[in-house]
Amino acid sequence: MFYLMIVVFVVGYACIALEHPLRVNKSATALILGTLMWVCFALGDPSTMPVFDAFQNHLSANPDSNFASWLTHGPLLERLGEVAEILFFLLGAMTIVEIVDTHGGFRIITDKIATTKKTTLLWIIGFLTFFMSAVLDNLTTSIVMIALLRKLIGDRHDRWFYAGIVILAANAGGAWSPIGDVTTIMLWIGGKISAGNIILMTFIPSLVSIVVPMLFLSFTMKGHVTRPETVATGSSEEIALSKFQRKLVFFLGVGALLFVPVFKTITHLPPYLGMLGGLGVLWVITEIMHRNRSERECNHVAVAAILKRIDTPSILFFLGILMAVAAMQTCGQLEMLSQSMDKIPVEEPGKYYLITGIIGLLSSVIDNVPLVAGAIGMYDFPLDHYFWEFIAYAAGTGGSILIIGSAAGVAVMGMEKIDFIWYLKKISLLALVGYLAGCAVYILQKSLFF
Repeated sequence: MFYLMIVVFVVGYACIALEHPLRVNKSATALILGTLMWVCFALGDPSTMPVFDAFQNHLSANPDSNFASWLTHGPLLERLGEVAEILFFLLGAMTIVEIVDTHGGFRIITDKIATTKKTTLLWIIGFLTFFMSAVLDNLTTSIVMIALLRKLIGDRHDRWFYAGIVILAANAGGAWSPIGDVTTIMLWIGGKISAGNIILMTFIPSLVSIVVPMLFLSFTMKGHVTRPETVATGSSEEIALSKFQRKLVFFLGVGALLFVPVFKTITHLPPYLGMLGGLGVLWVITEIMHRNRSERECNHVAVAAILKRIDTPSILFFLGILMAVAAMQTCGQLEMLSQSMDKIPVEEPGKYYLITGIIGLLSSVIDNVPLVAGAIGMYDFPLDHYFWEFIAYAAGTGGSILIIGSAAGVAVMGMEKIDFIWYLKKISLLALVGYLAGCAVYILQKSLFF
């Protein structure tokens, strides 16, 4: 069963990667994969597994127990708790962002952009996406920025270049923030990185990874963009909200997100509690704000209605894939992989820079969530070790090399119908150069200043 689990994982992951040709949602595949991995684990021979000693200790104290019972009430429950921390954090963050967006809060930013010059707009979009992604998350930021681009740029192919920069900037911005990307959230919640240190160590490399592509495009993009003839002013529900209400919801929502690292530092409690607490406060305030409205008016802006629009399939995908990786972590396959990778004939720290760099490149093909989850299970480096810092950068920005390599890329591809080959020809090389430049900057600053 030990090796069968590896086969099941590879086949399951291939099905996830081939989601579009197979026309089977990756969330469904991930849930089946996560279940099968633990079933194989439970049906295996414990004497051949690294957990045998722990099971024997349990058996000596509970002679009537069996392997499946111990697995269910021990490792499985523990791993599920670790995964649940990430899922509840994401659920809270996604809901807060959706509340702000539904109340027209992001228009406070987007309405300020008036330029039509291509190069100026390029840098505005790039930096706006970069910093918004650090506060929100790369997926949500990409969706918001594509909505903005549709108001600013009429020509579809012009818009595609800016959409490509949105993908690069969203992934780069998420890499240096503890709440900007699922992988950094996993590392932060897992006790691998601290909020202040990850910002300090990966901000400049992440910035370089987006500045380099934008510098190149600045020399090739000339002229002005054409604005769309008609610009949507928003839904009737948004128009009914006052400017004060929009600002209030925007600043409360962003404040709730920014307060999470402070909450963890002060209380030493898990970040998901701070996120859920912030959601609760925002929920109460919006309920008070709309209490004099009719039920029909509140159908769009009520949090109960907003919760129905949350991207639940993505939450279930993370649940399935993280539980599958957790099974391999508990059973010992990831430990076996780490031992084989440690045999690379390169001295430390070069060996781990090489391993992490490869993981970053792989994230352009394979989703970075299981890659980082696997690395967490493979290595036991201390808090703020350079391996965790570098993997936060590499896994976050490496997915930009292919449009299918990140959640932000897939979302933008679907919204703008960007062709895979077009992105490969026009953006992928820029993303690769930016990624390698950021890697070099991280290694250089680590060797010179830290």
